[in-house]
Amino acid sequence: MDLIKTDGIEKEIKGIISYPQEQFIKIIREVGFECDRCGKCCTSEFNDHVFLLDDDVQRIIEHSGGECLRPAPYYDFCDNLGRFYVSGYALKIKPGSNCIFYTGGRCEIYNIRPLVCRIYPYMLHREADDDGNVEWRQISGLDRHGFYHSDIDDGTCKEIIKEVKKYESGFLGQKLRFLHAVRDLFRKHGLRQSQQMYDRRMRDFKKGKEIEVYVFFKGTFVKEIISNQIINPK
Repeated sequence: MDLIKTDGIEKEIKGIISYPQEQFIKIIREVGFECDRCGKCCTSEFNDHVFLLDDDVQRIIEHSGGECLRPAPYYDFCDNLGRFYVSGYALKIKPGSNCIFYTGGRCEIYNIRPLVCRIYPYMLHREADDDGNVEWRQISGLDRHGFYHSDIDDGTCKEIIKEVKKYESGFLGQKLRFLHAVRDLFRKHGLRQSQQMYDRRMRDFKKGKEIEVYVFFKGTFVKEIISNQIINPK
């Protein structure tokens, strides 16, 4: 597992923390996003999945139990024994692709909703554009939902920046700890990453067979046995 690189993650965390507040405030004001409660951000069709930080997971478990959680999709590693590893949990979805907590046009856990839901549609991470140029991206789904050009005061802007930096640095920090933990685990038990096994087990999964996924949570790996039907019941 010496191929795991973490320098880029550490550099991006520093970039997020040091990102100029004035520049972000300018972007927030220019966009002036206001939620219109269309619910698009609560669907996997529009936003794929809701990745949860450890604090989000703990809060949701205490409120609703663990049955609403699933291993976040797009598993990072698969060892030579066919076991997958992923950096955290995501919320389950209902048939039709709605978030498990989105009912009747409202969020059932709005007051304790995940941090990524609190900051949406704002973000702060580097992403390549259509030409391959890597630049900072600050807004998701621009002009695809909500109202724009609303007035946003200084206090709200500063709170948005604080929460965005908290989530983005927290997400990368969790990813960094996960990579270190996977590397240590593989070294300790003589495991290795196997793309061949990854592909084989994913084919099994798509056919409805169970797979083992080890989810990184609070510094350790939690074993989950899942099938395609459990993740997205029909």
